[in-house]
Amino acid sequence: MKSNILDRIESMRCYLRNNGLAAYIIPSSDPHSSEYVAECWKAREWITGFDGSAGTAVITLDGAALWTDSRYWLAAEELLDGTDVILMKDGLAETPSLVSWIAEKLSADDVVGVDGKVCSVAEVEAWIAEFRARGINVDASRDAFEELWSDRPALPMSRAEIMPVERAGVAVHKKIARLREELAAQGADAMAVTMLDEIAWLTNLRGEDVQYNPVLVSYMLVTMESATLFVCAQKIGDDVREYLAQEGIGVSEYYDFFAALAAYNGKLLLNPAKCCHAVLEAAQGCNIVRGASPVAAMKAVKNAAEIAGFEEAMLCEGRAMVKLLYWLKAAIKNENLTELSVDEKLTEFRSEDEGFRGLSFATISAYGEHAAIVHYEPTAESDKKLEQKGFLLLDCGGQYECGTTDVTRTIPLGELTEEEKEDYTRVLRGHISLAMARFPKGTCGTQLDVLARQWLWRVGENYLHGTGHGVGHYLNVHEGPHQIRMNNMPAPLLPGVTVTNEPGLYKAGRFGIRIENTMLVEPFATTEFGEYCQMRPLTICPISKEPIVPELLGDEAIAYLNEYHRWVYEKLSKFFSGEQLEFLKEACAAI
Repeated sequence: MKSNILDRIESMRCYLRNNGLAAYIIPSSDPHSSEYVAECWKAREWITGFDGSAGTAVITLDGAALWTDSRYWLAAEELLDGTDVILMKDGLAETPSLVSWIAEKLSADDVVGVDGKVCSVAEVEAWIAEFRARGINVDASRDAFEELWSDRPALPMSRAEIMPVERAGVAVHKKIARLREELAAQGADAMAVTMLDEIAWLTNLRGEDVQYNPVLVSYMLVTMESATLFVCAQKIGDDVREYLAQEGIGVSEYYDFFAALAAYNGKLLLNPAKCCHAVLEAAQGCNIVRGASPVAAMKAVKNAAEIAGFEEAMLCEGRAMVKLLYWLKAAIKNENLTELSVDEKLTEFRSEDEGFRGLSFATISAYGEHAAIVHYEPTAESDKKLEQKGFLLLDCGGQYECGTTDVTRTIPLGELTEEEKEDYTRVLRGHISLAMARFPKGTCGTQLDVLARQWLWRVGENYLHGTGHGVGHYLNVHEGPHQIRMNNMPAPLLPGVTVTNEPGLYKAGRFGIRIENTMLVEPFATTEFGEYCQMRPLTICPISKEPIVPELLGDEAIAYLNEYHRWVYEKLSKFFSGEQLEFLKEACAAI
C-alpha cells in the first residue's frame, strides 16, 4: 500500500511537470461542499492513503504535506509513515499555513494547481490573493485526477425517491415559488443551487448517493421562469420525472449544468462560501449576486409535518436506545464486550424498526481515554475492551423515513471517581441550563452558548467544539445556518428550528463526557418586551443518574431532569414490558 502511495505521488509530479505546474492542492471536498463525499471525490485519500474526513494535501515537485486537525493526528502519523508525506498539525502555532509552506518551496511566476470544482469560490479567491502577494499564480481549471486516477469510481447512481408531501409538509411548487420571492428580495433573478441537502429539500427527493446523507448528487438552476434539476438520467424513473414535471421542474444531465450557466446572462445568486469556484467561472455572462442561500434558512424552520416526523423518529430511536441500555447493563459483565460490539448491537436494535434507513453519521462508541478524543470512531485496530468502571461515551444517530436523530449519552459502566462524577454533573447542569433557556425571538446561538459552559468555566474547564447544530428532516444530521457556539454565528434561533444541545468535557488520556438532546425552538410568550422563545427536547432517552452529585446539580436542574424523565417514561413505557419496563421505570425514576 505504501509503495502505491509513493507511485501515485510520483505520477502527480509527472503531471505537474507536463502541465507547467509547481504544486497541486488536494482538499477533502466535493463539488457540493458536502460533509461526507462520494467515493469518486476522495482524491486526497487516494493519493496520500489518509482516510480521515478532514484534511488538505499538497504535492510539489520535491515535497508533500497533509494538514489535518487534532482529531486525526495519531491516525495520520501511522497512515503517512513511509509515504514521504509530512504531517502538518493544523491548529498548532508552530505549524505553517498551507500557503506559506507552498510559497517557501516555489519561485516567482510559478503556478499552483487546484480543481475549482471541489473548492469554494471563497477558498479559491483567498488562495489567489495570498499567492499573488507572493508573486505566485493559481490555476483552478484542472482536475488532475481525471488523468491520474485510472480506476476512479464512477458517480454514485442511487435511484431518486419521492418524499410524500404528507411527510414533507409543503409541495415542491410552493417551495420554488417562495424561493423566487426570496431571490427577488436579494436582487437576483436566478440561483445556482449546489448543496445536495438544499436540492433534496427543495425537490422533496431523497437518495442514497452519499454515506449517511440521504441525497442525490445533482445541481439545480432556478430562474424566475424555470427550474431545472441536473442529475444523471439513470437515477430518475418515469414516476419521478412525471412528478417533477407536475411541480414545474425540468430534468437535464448532471454535467450539462455548467453549459446552462454559461448560457444564462441574468442576475445569478451564489453563496461564495458554499458554491464551487467552477460555477463562478461558468457564469461569466451573469451579473453575480453574492449572498447566503435562501434555501438554507427556509429549510431550517421545520413545518408541522416535519416536526411530527422528528417526533416519530425520536420514538424509534428512543426504543432502540432503551433496548441498548438494558442490554448493556447485563452485557458489561461479559469480558468480550468492546466499543464496536456496542455499536453493532445498537444498529441491530435500530434495524428492528421498518422505517430505519441507516446511520446519520458514524457512531462514536468511545470508552475511557478514547472518549477524550472528541470525534473518535472505533476501528478493528483501536477497538477497546469495556470494563466495569468508568464511562462509555455513545454519540449516535439514525436516518428514518420520518426524520433524523442525533443523541449522546455518557454511560457509567461501574465504579467512578469523584472527579468523573463532579465533571459529569457540571456537564449535565450546563445541558439543563441551556435547555431551560427563554430568550427574545431573534437571539442567536452565540448569545446562549455560555449557558451550557458556565458551570465548567467556574472551575476553569471548557470544551472546544460547538454546543449545538441544526438537524435536517430525513436529511443531513448537521445543517445550518444556525449554530450554538462561542464564535459568532449570527443566524437566529427561530421558532421551528431544530438544534442540538451537547456540552461536553474531555480530559486527555483519562475520560470524556458529552450529553446531547436534539431540541425544537418554540414560541414561549409575547410580553411588553416582545416575542420570546424556548426549547423543548425531541430526544426521548433516559440520562444516566448514577454519576450525579445532587448538591452540585442544584434543585432547579433536578426538577427539570425529573420532569424530563417523567415525559420519557410516558412516551416509551407502552413499548416495553417485564424486565425492560422495570429497567425503564428505574432509569426514569425521580432523584
